[in-house]
Formats: sequence, structure tokens, C-alpha cells
Amino acid sequence: MADLLIVDDDPDFADSLRETLEGLGHAVAVEHRGEDGLARLGAQRFELVFLDHRMPGMDGLQTLAAMKATVPRLPPVVVLTAHAGSAGTIEAMRLGAFDHLTKPVSRDGVIEVVRRALAASAPPPAAPVRAPAPDDGEMIGISDAMREVHKRIGLAVGSRAPVLVVGETGTGKELVARALHRHSDRAARPFVAVNCAAIPRELLESELFGHVKGAFTGAVADRPGCFKAADGGVLLLDEIGDMALDVQAKLLRVLQEGEVTPVGSHRPQKVDVRVVAATHRDLAQAVAEGRFREDLRYRLDVLAIHLPPLRERLADIVPLAEHFLRLAAAPGPAKRLSPEAAAALLAHRWPGNVRELRNAMERCQALQRGAVIHQLDLADASPATGRAASDALPADWYAGTLPEAIDRLEKLLLRHALAEAGGNRSLAARQLGIHRQLLYAKLTQHGLD
Repeated sequence: MADLLIVDDDPDFADSLRETLEGLGHAVAVEHRGEDGLARLGAQRFELVFLDHRMPGMDGLQTLAAMKATVPRLPPVVVLTAHAGSAGTIEAMRLGAFDHLTKPVSRDGVIEVVRRALAASAPPPAAPVRAPAPDDGEMIGISDAMREVHKRIGLAVGSRAPVLVVGETGTGKELVARALHRHSDRAARPFVAVNCAAIPRELLESELFGHVKGAFTGAVADRPGCFKAADGGVLLLDEIGDMALDVQAKLLRVLQEGEVTPVGSHRPQKVDVRVVAATHRDLAQAVAEGRFREDLRYRLDVLAIHLPPLRERLADIVPLAEHFLRLAAAPGPAKRLSPEAAAALLAHRWPGNVRELRNAMERCQALQRGAVIHQLDLADASPATGRAASDALPADWYAGTLPEAIDRLEKLLLRHALAEAGGNRSLAARQLGIHRQLLYAKLTQHGLD
């Protein structure tokens, strides 16, 4: 048995969580304000804290920061939110949260996080508190896969080590790099991105490391290069798997020594740059084929973040589509997706990933006259999404029975409706067109209660 503390301004949710935890044999205290939770934690020893993100007065992140500053030995803190978003998840993990979960949390989810938290030691001290960055360029995603990405970013922002972002084309690798920059202590310094595949190999060295006047034909003046331009900040080396071997050797030296030597010069210059490398290629295979240096791969692959393809993030497709429609319509009203159109989006394989989805929604917003986008309207934006793609579901869905596939789709729709309604079950039931009692039964059936 352990002593646990719940800090949540929603009495119904707090009571439900308390009953679940007491049913597991734990002693549970409940506070409904961040200030009261902070005082209770200072007066009594607890082994785990459940902390709501959004509360009146001192919110969850402010409370977590104050706990870090005032409690000598802080227990693991699990932050809960009904409004999943990358900025909140990243900031919570940066501040030292043990985990960040979206309401409603199933009983199995509670059991699992309690088991992990009680088995772990207290997290390390958090970095100094900063105001959360605005959600401009936020990584939209409520799926389990993307929430793991958000957590990895939050854990990586405090390090100075290189980060390797791996994912298919169009999955949003640059957004990961920008999030690492925005949430780190380098946020006020430059962010520089260079596409290694778009620059001819004979010019890439000069582009990265700079050159001095007269270094080659056309070098009429000194040029600092991307490393110097990013000094103190973050440099994204996109498509690094396409970098020439001779440039790879010089990049390795920069990473090891922290200094660059411009083309045509023999005088190294110190630089302080956090390098984020991104690629859609399998670097291990490239090493085996002699196209990529093994030592550089190991130097870059200190902290790896794997971005899943959109076809493995079904819970994110409709929220992303709605987000892109709002962006395309701003400052005017956005068009809405009909249920049939949403189902067609879920059925499509999205080989171009998030980039393809964004392009399709921008075309729909621009070309469709009505306020609602129907399935047939999608054919104008992307013919493959407009037709009923009987072979477009994830391959593993075909391995089971029809009831199993329907069960999986129903669970995705329930999670999306709850996320859109901010955890308000009555509103979620109205959005789904079902009675609230049926919603409660479905949530219990799928372990989402």
C-alpha cells in the first residue's frame, strides 16, 4: 500500500480516481486546488501524485514547478489533462513529470502508471521555469504513438546531445526539430534548417562550414556558413542520409571538436550548436552498403525520435484534417467534415503522410463551395481519398474478424469525440449522435472510463 495524492478541480473525476486507487489498496488524499495540493505535499509524505493540468488559480504546470522548487524529495508526478496537445505534454515532461496522460484514464491505464511510478525513483530536478511557448506550429496528435513522441521531445530538450529524427517523408520531422528548439534554453537563439539533399555536394561543405574569400571561383567574400549562423541555437540537418561521405567526415569532426574550419582556411572557429539530424532512410542499411559512416551514425544517434507514418496514427487523422481546415480558412470560418468524409480519410493509406493530408484539406477549403465537405468532394482534392478504398485500412485490420475491426474503429471515434469535447461526456455524446447512457456503456466496454 502507498500514500497517494490527487490534485484535481473536477470532484467527479477525483472521486472516481480515488475509488479506483483505493480499490487497488492504496491510501488516497484529495485536494481540488493547486495551492492546496502544494501545501498538502509539503506537510505530508506521498509516494505518487496525480496532478490535473488545467485548474483555476495555480494550474498544473505552475503547481508542478512550485513542487519542484519547494519539496526536497518530490515523488513521481503524473500530469492529467482533458486537452491533449504537444505543448502541454512537452512542457510537463520538461518540468520533470513522470508521465502525462489524457482523461479519461482507463482502470488498466491507472494500474500500469501506478506500477511504473512506484517502481521508479523520483525524477531529477527540472530546469528553471519558463512560460510555455505558444502553440504556433504545435504538433497535433492525440494517438498513443504521437504522445510518446511528445514525451521523447520533452525528455530530450534538456540535453545538449545530438538528436536523430527518423520518419517517412511528410511525417513532420522539421516540426520535431522546431519543438526541440522552442522548448529548450536555446529558444531565444537561432534555428537554422538546411536540406542536405537539395544542395549539390560540391557546395554543401561551403554551405555548412562557410568559406573565405578566394577559396574557389566565385568566392568573392567571406561567408560564415550554417554552423556559424546557428551559433548558440539549433541546426537541423534534414535528409542527412543523402550527405556525401567526404562532408560526413568533416561533420563528424565538428560534432567531436565543437569547431568548424571554413573552406579555404586553416583556422578553426569554435561553435556552440545543438544538431538535430533528420532522415527517411535506414542509416544502418546505408552503413552496411558503404553510403554512410558508421562512426557518424553512432555520434548522431544519441537521442533518437521515431516519427510514425500517418497510417499508424488513425486517431490523429481527423483532428489533423480539422486543424488544417482551420488554418486554411483563417481568419474566416472553416469547412466541416461529414461523417462519410471522415471515414474516407481514415480509410486512405496516406503515402505522403501529414503533408499529403494538409494539401488535400487546403484544396478542399479552397475549392468546395458548401460549408460541409462530403466524401465525393474529397475526389477533387485527392482521388484516392474520394473513393471507398476497400484495401486502404491498416494491414493488421484484415487479420481479424469484422466485429473486431468495427470495435477498433468505434474506440477511435470515442477517443476523438472525447478529445474534441475536452473530456465533456455530454458534449461528446451529442457529437457522436448517441445518448449519454450509451456513451458511458461504450466507454466502459472499451476500457476508456
